Amino acid sequence: MTINPADALVLAQDGNALTAIADFIAAWPAMWPNLWISTQDTLYMVWWATVFSVLFGLPLGVLLVATDKGGLIPAPVVRAVLSAIVNIGRSLPFIVLMVAVLTLTRFLVGTTLGPTAAIVPLSIGAIPFFARLVETALREVDREVIEAAHAMGTRKFTIVGKVMLPEAMAGLIAGLVMTVVTLISYSAMAGAIGGGGLGDLAIRQGYQRFDDHYLWATVILLIIIVQVAQSLGDLLVRRLSRR
Repeated sequence: MTINPADALVLAQDGNALTAIADFIAAWPAMWPNLWISTQDTLYMVWWATVFSVLFGLPLGVLLVATDKGGLIPAPVVRAVLSAIVNIGRSLPFIVLMVAVLTLTRFLVGTTLGPTAAIVPLSIGAIPFFARLVETALREVDREVIEAAHAMGTRKFTIVGKVMLPEAMAGLIAGLVMTVVTLISYSAMAGAIGGGGLGDLAIRQGYQRFDDHYLWATVILLIIIVQVAQSLGDLLVRRLSRR
């Protein structure tokens, strides 16, 4: 029986693909200790950067809305300054931002290497990003609800905490999920300057040592982390939207 050359090529390619998959699965146990440590580093960086993003980005977003024309405390000059700061923070590519704040990172944590050091540029990059998302979510709150609370003599701080934020909660959670997903990708880029995590492992073990197994393993783990974060966030947003 004669085999067509094209069919033989397809069979050879299929065989090579199956062999590559088998080799990747076989290499997984040896890679797992390094992968697990790097995954923990990535989650550590993303967690703390998310915390700082909320602590600083949420009030910044509230101020952007409150100081705008027609806001609770109109202050055009303050609004313009804050908006400019946010725009500058968002316009810098993250890899440039990491290098630009190396001195600040060293001052704050004593080093520019490792997951803890990477939290500084991650937070600085995410705070203005999240602030804009907060601003967008708060602008979607029904204006009549805010005016009604104001007409009843409710204090401005109370209006923010008891009316605006609860009404915009679904949008705020959606923005937070988007920020977390962005931070995961940023944390991978942090590996380019020794930030640790899965990005650092992909560069050191995968790219520099030409080990495709590590490259694909880190890609798979990053995809899983993003999917889990996005799925949990979407579930929470749907539950809040039904209320």
